[in-house]
Amino acid sequence: MPKSQVRKKKVYTPPTDVRPTATAATRKPSPVWLPITAVALIVGGIGWLVIYYLSEQEYPVMSWGYWNLAVGFGAMVTSLILLSRWR
Repeated sequence: MPKSQVRKKKVYTPPTDVRPTATAATRKPSPVWLPITAVALIVGGIGWLVIYYLSEQEYPVMSWGYWNLAVGFGAMVTSLILLSRWR
């Protein structure tokens, strides 16, 4: 069986002046309120939608009509945006 060739070139390392200054180790962790707020928005949005459907569109706010759906889904989308910033 033929022998495989040995790599003759060295592995490329970028120059030190081009490397980014902020590394992952220097980034600060997320504040404590961020995941708590995100989970509260998810639970609140799901609760809002469940109450809206179970009450046959009378609660939480009857005069808003289908905007109640926007409030529920908006809360859940806002929580996803918050969770995208969580480290």
